Amino acid sequence: MIDKIKHEPGQITRESLKLWFKHHLKYTLVDDQYSATKMDHFISLALSVRDHLVNRWLHTQQSYYEHNVKRVYYLSMEFLIGRLLTNNLINLGIYDEYKQALGELDHDIHELEEHEVEAGLGNGGLGRLAACYLDSISSLGIPGYGYGIRYEFGIFYQKIVRGYQVEKADNWLRVGNPWEIPRPRSLFPVKFYGHVQSIQNAKGEKEHKWVDTQDVMAMAYDIPVPGYKNDTVNNLRLWSARSSRELELEYFQSGDYFQAVQNKHESEIISKVLYPADHNQSGKELRFKQEYFFVAASLSDIIRRYKKCHTTFDEFSDKVAIQLNDTHPALAIAELMRILIDIEKVPWAKAWKITVNTFAFTNHTILPEAMEKWSLELFSRVLPRHLDIIFQINQDFMDQVQERYPGDLEKMNRMSLIEENHTKYIRMANLSIIGSHSTNGVAKLHSSILKEKIFPDFYEMFPDRFNNKTNGITPRRWLKACNPELSKLITDYIGDLWVRDLSEIKYLQDHINDPQLIDRWKKIKFDNKKRLANYIQETLSLEIDPNSLFDIQVKRIHEYKRQLLGVLHAIALYNRMRRNPKDFKTPRTIMFSGKAAPGYAMAKLIIKFINSVADTINADSSLQGKLKIVFLPNYSVTLAERIIPAADLSVQISTAGMEASGTGNMKLSLNGALTVGTLDGANIEIMEEVGSENIFIFGLNADEVMEKKQGGYQPREIYKQNLELREALDMVQKGFFFGQQPNLFQPILENLLDHGDPYMILADFQSFCDIQEKIGNAYLDIDAWTRKAIINVSRMGKFSSDRSIKEYAKEIWNVPVNQKY
Repeated sequence: MIDKIKHEPGQITRESLKLWFKHHLKYTLVDDQYSATKMDHFISLALSVRDHLVNRWLHTQQSYYEHNVKRVYYLSMEFLIGRLLTNNLINLGIYDEYKQALGELDHDIHELEEHEVEAGLGNGGLGRLAACYLDSISSLGIPGYGYGIRYEFGIFYQKIVRGYQVEKADNWLRVGNPWEIPRPRSLFPVKFYGHVQSIQNAKGEKEHKWVDTQDVMAMAYDIPVPGYKNDTVNNLRLWSARSSRELELEYFQSGDYFQAVQNKHESEIISKVLYPADHNQSGKELRFKQEYFFVAASLSDIIRRYKKCHTTFDEFSDKVAIQLNDTHPALAIAELMRILIDIEKVPWAKAWKITVNTFAFTNHTILPEAMEKWSLELFSRVLPRHLDIIFQINQDFMDQVQERYPGDLEKMNRMSLIEENHTKYIRMANLSIIGSHSTNGVAKLHSSILKEKIFPDFYEMFPDRFNNKTNGITPRRWLKACNPELSKLITDYIGDLWVRDLSEIKYLQDHINDPQLIDRWKKIKFDNKKRLANYIQETLSLEIDPNSLFDIQVKRIHEYKRQLLGVLHAIALYNRMRRNPKDFKTPRTIMFSGKAAPGYAMAKLIIKFINSVADTINADSSLQGKLKIVFLPNYSVTLAERIIPAADLSVQISTAGMEASGTGNMKLSLNGALTVGTLDGANIEIMEEVGSENIFIFGLNADEVMEKKQGGYQPREIYKQNLELREALDMVQKGFFFGQQPNLFQPILENLLDHGDPYMILADFQSFCDIQEKIGNAYLDIDAWTRKAIINVSRMGKFSSDRSIKEYAKEIWNVPVNQKY
């Protein structure tokens, strides 16, 4: 049977696809038509698709060795890859063939797609960006690899119970992962604790040995990452922690069964959960060990691969480019130095040059609390050799700073790797900048803020190292896969080159006045809205009107992202409707979705506040359903793929100067939503592309925010002067939205009125209400609205992750794109 199955490019037939599907159902899962479940059918389908990846995967890896290519390694603590079935079929170019073949076997491919369990290996934009970048690296034919952790439990499953977020374990591996390939032979020891011995070698030179360590084994799991219709299949390698000893036999034989497996448990907890709670010392230590665990294993693997073609490290930075996705992998800088100096016996100066030329650093935040730092006490206990190396790096760097800026002790203090407070810390952002040849922000504004306000001393010293790489999204997942009808409509008008090169989508604008295009566009949007409305009815038992304006704010819950501003506007709308129901001409459904970090009390209270306001408004029959508030639980890639194609309005209202870039804004715009936003992150660049007349901008800009804070901002004065705002806050104060516990939302009020309103919610309230009124009126002319939507989509070419990766490849990694190996 297997001999009959063809799965080389150009040889795929429906018969061969059916045979391979049935083969896995029978011989891999040992099932038949009587015992197989829908999940079994999905797994059989996934395994048969994986087989199509494997030939291309092996050929890709072999060609990289044969041509001795330079490889790119993307190190990230998060990879929010989402479901893979649809994306893999699209990139392989066999989606329609499989759909037909399965139909002939009486299986609905859409039904099977719904049985895939999403890998929750990330928390938000950072991890989703990493996944988009891997897709683009493969689609551009770049020899690239992702490295991360195979968390047994991913980001938590969010339930909403009585309006509160409740976190449940996300056991995404409960039925296995059909896409991954375990590599039990790819095992690397990772050391912790111990101490450092200094000895003299035969030449009288001092050498260092890290001894008496506790070792954990890192085992590799590989997930193939196909490019779009180019036969390139790269690799995402995730590490799982394994004990170096399965059983302490002496304890077992003496009857101490718990102690016999204690070592195994303590070792394997490292890859157990994404982002352990770090409010206590044990949580911090586990997070620190996770970060070192995955970079140590990754570097061991990278060096193993490099040594297959090289006997010295002279060409290492010419053949290896490592991108650090934020500061989480920054320990890789110290680890590479340790390997080069202690193990490979490379002299310090040469090792440092190799290290700097190998690493590049992407910064993703300007929030001080997100700038990682680790205490010296923790470093000295867990990674004593690395602390010695960091001390030496810092001493050399401080000598350079002193030489360039003699006597400037304040500058030395700011630039030092060591924060000299009551408790001393290692600053990981400073290490990342010093140890890399490139530091980039992820939007023009963000990169300017990094250079001018966050790291001005480093920019002054290393101006050539700083650059901008505006984020992007893959159009394969975020239009072709998630919005197939709109994708087909666009292809009907301009062809399908846009899937590979999103700049081609600009030609859609040539048809802006075609009434048939506008009518088909409106129908597709309405159908997407109906599907989302049905999903909400099925999951939340809430009826919403698909003819209403879908006002969407979906993202991680954080004060600076200002979900509170959206809720306060909803309360203002509610009060207007109660006073003058006939004046309310645009029905509106305001939707929120996102997770709050388990330890972030204010964010969790905001979720409760959204749900309490929603309960009150949705229960008010006098509104006749013209205003609904919805909180969709458990935001994920899969849920985003439901929501985004249905959105009319994309709400991107972070406090100006605080959002690094955002990519949700790009996904929503690419699917035809108009943006209401502040001049923050990538909103600015979206406005530049689509035109100020096709976007709704409001509020303070970043400079005005800073001026207001420095000028003694008084939020209570706004409260006193703005009657609509005062009415809304007074309702909260009096317990209107949660009468059982009137003071529940007092912390929110105190933040806004007594603690300086740090995120300028009250300062931007009136401007937001004004622009939303303008939006409501604009939506009444649905044809004009649709034309603006088409213009937005046609001008989104810049925001492809392919464009971003081309810039990384040319300006940072020095690797070619679209080169056949």
